[in-house]
This record gives sequence, structure tokens and C-alpha cells, in this order.
Amino acid sequence: MTQDPLTLYKLIVLYMLGKAAFPLTKAQVGNFILEKEYTNYLTLQQVIAELIDADLIDAKSSRNRTLLAITDEGRETLSFFENRINDSIKKDIGDFFSDNEMEMRNEVSILSDYYKAVSGEYEAHMLAKEKGVKILEITLSVPDEDTASAICANWQNKNQDIYQYIIKQLF
Repeated sequence: MTQDPLTLYKLIVLYMLGKAAFPLTKAQVGNFILEKEYTNYLTLQQVIAELIDADLIDAKSSRNRTLLAITDEGRETLSFFENRINDSIKKDIGDFFSDNEMEMRNEVSILSDYYKAVSGEYEAHMLAKEKGVKILEITLSVPDEDTASAICANWQNKNQDIYQYIIKQLF
């Protein structure tokens, strides 16, 4: 029995999200699927949108990324149809996680965003999590949007140094 390619792509996305112990960014899912040439970018966006509409995955957007997580309904659906995913695809996904898990985990554990406060200033909000637990959360008020944006961008690269500095100063 042949299956609809869109159904297979949906199952691949669900399988990836089901195997991850943390949310994945839309870009992480896309990098895997596009690198393996399972489908193209536009079809992948359609697949993700349909999974969100069907409440099989949750999507949370923050500044320049969208985090995807499988829902309980998605897990249930996957349990019924996981056998339709070829073993070689499952192996590719397993290899992808083995090769990239730490980098992917760090990418979704270091968050930053900024917004305009009622005072007229901007607030840069930065967060570092480890295993789903907040280990550091900082909010800085700054005079303009460019500064807030730069702080958020730098947080992605310098969060470990900042965390170590704070710990050293406080202990």
C-alpha cells in the first residue's frame, strides 16, 4: 500500500519531536528534512502548519525562532502510525540526534527577547535553562531598540561566560 507523501512528512516531523527530550526549533526540523532531501521548504512549511492546525504539535514563537513540541494527541497519533516510517528514516533521525543533540539542546535552552516597556524604554529579557529548569534569568532596561536587540544577540554567544562570571562573583 502506497502512502501520501504529505502523511509521511507529517509522521517524520512527529517522530522527530517525539524522540527529542526538548522542543526543537522549526529550523532544526527543517535542516534535517531538507538536508536529507525528503521534501522541499514550502511543503515542509505546509506540513508543519497542518500539524499545528490539527493540534498534533504546539508552536511557540519568540523573536526570530519558533519552538515546536509534540502534543499528547500527536504522541497518540504517532503510536498508531509510527510503523509507516521506514527504518532507514528512523535511523537517519537517530543519527541526526546523536550528532547534533548537544548543539540543538543548547540552542533551545538559551532564550532572549526584547520588548518596549510602558516607561518607553526597552527591556531585554534573557533566559538560560538546563534540563527544563531556569538557571539564570536577567532583564535589562535599555534606552533604545538597537541596544536591546544587540544584547539579545550577544546573549546567544556569551551566556556561558556571563553565567560563570555571576557565579564567581556571588560565591
